[in-house]
Parts: sequence; C-alpha cells; structure tokens
Amino acid sequence: MAKEIKELYPDRVSAVFEENKKLVREVLEGRFSKKLSNKVAGYLVNLKKLELKKLKAEEGAEAATEPSTPEP
Repeated sequence: MAKEIKELYPDRVSAVFEENKKLVREVLEGRFSKKLSNKVAGYLVNLKKLELKKLKAEEGAEAATEPSTPEP
C-alpha cells in the first residue's frame, strides 16, 4: 500500500510523519483504521529516508570521482 502511494504521489511523500499521515488519509479516504493509516505513513517516512540516503551516497560517490579543480 505504501509503495503504491509513493509511486502515485512521489512529489507529496516526505520524511515528515505528519505530512505523510495527511496524504495517507486523503488517498485512503477512511477505508482503513487509524492504526493502519499511521503504520503506512510511518513506512512512507522510512522509504523516503532511505531514498534520500541513497541519493546522498550517490552524490558523494560522484563528487569523489570528479577531479578537483583549483579555485582561482
């Protein structure tokens, strides 16, 4: 469920639980319990943090492979 929401609304998923909770409640429209909605929102936070960590690692790897040019 969380992965589907992340695929459908990638720009709205964030690393902040409260924002994801609002998104999940909008998308699921009360079809599931509050407890399940909160679990999905928490999982979205974890997915987003992993994504950000992966992007940061890739940027670090790119920076390490680029030759440094001296500043004038």
